[in-house]
Amino acid sequence: VQLVESGGGLVQAGGSLRLSCAASGMVFSINAMGWYRQAPGKQRELVAAITSGGSTNYADSVKGRFTISRDNAKKTVYLQINSLKPEDTAVYYCNHQGGWYPWGQGTQVTVSS
Repeated sequence: VQLVESGGGLVQAGGSLRLSCAASGMVFSINAMGWYRQAPGKQRELVAAITSGGSTNYADSVKGRFTISRDNAKKTVYLQINSLKPEDTAVYYCNHQGGWYPWGQGTQVTVSS
């Protein structure tokens, strides 16, 4: 299994980003997928998840600002991030909702105030 994240960058507070994660080596459509993030000095946390059927769940800290979606034909999961805050600064990763697969390199999101 390989997971390749992209789309991060440096943005000002209030800005938006769209992260992408391309998956290979697995039957993508049957997997519940998640976006995680790890800020400096903190543990990796699950911030958004989407089931194979498209149901979504979010951490309280991102509800209303983050939207997870998936395109099974492209084997890609997305994370739309709006109203970015400095505390959203982290490396963002995708994985199975349970974190089962080898981690990719992640994509850095840095929010300036």
